[in-house]
Amino acid sequence: MELEPLYKVKITCHYCENEFETSRVRPSLKRPYRTDSDFCAYYKLENPDFYVVRICPECGFASTENSTERLSDTQRQNFKNQIGNRWEKRDYSGARTIDQALATYKLGLLCAQVIQEKDRVVAGLLHHIAWLYRYREDHEQERRFLEFSLDSYVRVFEREGTGGNEARLLYLLGELNRRIGRFHEAVKWFGRVIQDKRITDAAMIRASREQWALLREQMISGKMELPEEMVEAEKGATKRSPN
Repeated sequence: MELEPLYKVKITCHYCENEFETSRVRPSLKRPYRTDSDFCAYYKLENPDFYVVRICPECGFASTENSTERLSDTQRQNFKNQIGNRWEKRDYSGARTIDQALATYKLGLLCAQVIQEKDRVVAGLLHHIAWLYRYREDHEQERRFLEFSLDSYVRVFEREGTGGNEARLLYLLGELNRRIGRFHEAVKWFGRVIQDKRITDAAMIRASREQWALLREQMISGKMELPEEMVEAEKGATKRSPN
């Protein structure tokens, strides 16, 4: 017998403490057949990203595994005033279409903004929304939310530091800048991954080199002037290469 791709787990709401069920994709089925350069993954069956946001059917509080679990009195009051009092009960516990997934992310984003959630959580929600628009081939909205997520990731870097995963965050800042056409900014972030001797994440260093090379091709084909960092790096590589 073939396993159902989804299974149910019980969650306790961070706001009203109601226990509710939400679906997840079985770990054995979380194997993407391809992944974009900003970590957007594609699956043959159920997409695990559709089920990241858990929504309490009673009060409408939306959270993820990375959300703040204990709400302050101010956070609780803000949620109640702006979302809870207007909530009409609905159930997102079953299989989700892409439109339903998008609705859960937007509610998750609204909740995160209302309670002033950590920048890292907000950035992740915005980035996932961009991915959902990418799946729908809505390029205008995808770019819009990539820009929002980029701004949030920059705030993560400035306010929270990198939390021990510096290379991945720096790489992502480079790649999102590249995707929205801010090529000179992208070069700076990729360069930090490649040149900082303290970074030892081989996968992110390799990915940064690959995207640096892709970026160079994009700029040359677009007849754009290469940034100084790129020119200097190439001069250095030429000096180091054997005759």
